[in-house]
Amino acid sequence: MMKRIISLILLSLSLLSQNSVAAFNQAPEINLPGSSADVILSELKGKVVYVDFWASWCLPCQLSFPWMHDVKRDYADQGFEVIAVNLDKDKLLAAAFLKEMDVNFEVVYDETGSTASQYKIKGMPSSYLIGRDGRVYASHIGFREEDKVQLEQAIQGLLKR
Repeated sequence: MMKRIISLILLSLSLLSQNSVAAFNQAPEINLPGSSADVILSELKGKVVYVDFWASWCLPCQLSFPWMHDVKRDYADQGFEVIAVNLDKDKLLAAAFLKEMDVNFEVVYDETGSTASQYKIKGMPSSYLIGRDGRVYASHIGFREEDKVQLEQAIQGLLKR
């Protein structure tokens, strides 16, 4: 049991060390147009939110979308949301990408990059895990198959709070 607790603490520290927005700081507001309506992050307070910045040309993003679909499906009933923030300057590129994906989460468009600048993203995709209190608890750059377990454990941990 103690080994598991130490392992979870080390995992949390490794995720937090990757932050470009300091852990436990209030997440910058997101107020962007989505496919059907504007999405406002502050209106999701009380939920755990995974915010993912992506672009159509990003190869790791092609891997992250099926995973985001699965975690949204698996944890939505526990108060979990996914917001995928597209950074393409041309929405047609995003639309072509999305045609190939099974999306069950919010997709919003940051064509000017102003929201991405507030989050100080450094690579693609960049993701931020936001707690029910609206604070950033972890961030991650890139997406690889081996990232899935750590990311999901971080989500589970915040959902239990």
